[in-house]
Amino acid sequence: MDTFLLDELLRGFLREDLEHGDITTEAIFSGAETGSAVLRAREPLVAAGLESVAARVFWLLDERLRCSGSIPDGTCAAPGATLLTVSGSVRSILRGERVALNLVQRLCGIATLTRKHVDAVQGCKAAVADTRKTTPGLRLLEKYAVRCGGGRNHRFSLSDGVLIKDNHIAACGSISEAVRRARAAAPHTINIEVEADTLAQVEECLACGVPVIMLDNMDAPMLRQAVELIAGRALIEASGGVNLRTVRATAETGVDIISVGALTHSAPACDIGLDWLEQLAP
Repeated sequence: MDTFLLDELLRGFLREDLEHGDITTEAIFSGAETGSAVLRAREPLVAAGLESVAARVFWLLDERLRCSGSIPDGTCAAPGATLLTVSGSVRSILRGERVALNLVQRLCGIATLTRKHVDAVQGCKAAVADTRKTTPGLRLLEKYAVRCGGGRNHRFSLSDGVLIKDNHIAACGSISEAVRRARAAAPHTINIEVEADTLAQVEECLACGVPVIMLDNMDAPMLRQAVELIAGRALIEASGGVNLRTVRATAETGVDIISVGALTHSAPACDIGLDWLEQLAP
């Protein structure tokens, strides 16, 4: 992640939580006390953002804080594993605790769910990808977590590529016309993908020479028919309603990419706690 973009986000999260200060911490501690604490896994998880996000939260809050022992992103951690150690001002650690935990709990949850989907399609050629169904303001972080879990990123924004979906087609009148208009307006460096709900729409995509076809909300038998119909003439993405129960069957149809909105919109946060190790006399 580009720290120029990341730091702006993290400072905003800190401002939201601190607002006019930490009344509790400032009342109890003078600011001279120092100590150490650890972020610890309380359930099995795939690590995401310990050094790049949590440690940076603490550093942005207080450059004198020292973070060490961060578990590498993408690493599986068992319950009780130390994920990151932070040392320095007691005040600063306590002020940054909630923001750091909120973020890494979310990111590890996404990475963990992504890894389960990736593991489920092992042996198939299909890659697991995310969607734009992300939490507003957190897309940069959540898509990073997908990569930590072994998945791929779809578009980051509407400007990343042409994706002609059902509502574009309905408003325009046909796939052919929508593709014609997109080709006339889009730069030559931008790829065109079209969503198809039926085999007739797949045939229309092929007639237009569409390079990427998204097969939307098709069951496994229909996906196989579409894959046979396309016969290598376009990159094939399957999307819509995919979950851990169905992702293997989807992959076995021969599609190239499986996009799963649940990776970011439904991943449960992982249970991670901050445990105090020591408090040193000022």
